[in-house]
Amino acid sequence: MAETFETQDIAEPRLIVEQGMAARVAAIASPVLNGLGYRLVRVRVSATSGCTVQIMAERPDGTMLIEDCEAASRALSPVFDVEDPIDSEYRLEISSPGIDRPLVRRSDFERHAGHEMKVEMAVAREGRKRFRGVLLGVEGEAARLRRKDAAEGEETDVLLPIADMAEARLVLTDALIRESLRREKRTREQELANEGE
Repeated sequence: MAETFETQDIAEPRLIVEQGMAARVAAIASPVLNGLGYRLVRVRVSATSGCTVQIMAERPDGTMLIEDCEAASRALSPVFDVEDPIDSEYRLEISSPGIDRPLVRRSDFERHAGHEMKVEMAVAREGRKRFRGVLLGVEGEAARLRRKDAAEGEETDVLLPIADMAEARLVLTDALIRESLRREKRTREQELANEGE
């Protein structure tokens, strides 16, 4: 069964956001991407090989084609030239979130329930900042995770407030790759069907 996504998904807020310079870039990039029908996933500013500004974006259905990256780059470059969010020269990279993607919205956690993930908490939970396990779903404003590393006598299931997470991302597994390939096939079939109409 194909997944359906409403246009309101474009405006769904990110619950895990950047700080500092990356937050400034995100504030400029997000409305431009939304206007093109994309959602901002994450911004990273790194000093690797000079300065690189990496922007991850996606369509509301979770896809992002090369043509989408090119369109986003063409739209963002002149806006960044005017707004000048970075004080030095930089290289702009637009990409999809990839298979082992960051999870930043409530819908990301809902869509990827059943897959393995790792979480770095900004605020410690049960004396820990790092968690890894199977994402069971969302309850209220928290993600339920079944820990793989729970010691004897410890609870295996933990509820982690999404707003307290610094980073959450999927772990690349065979099951995740299979699901990604199935989703990609459905998207291609839908595009072919749309072209035939």
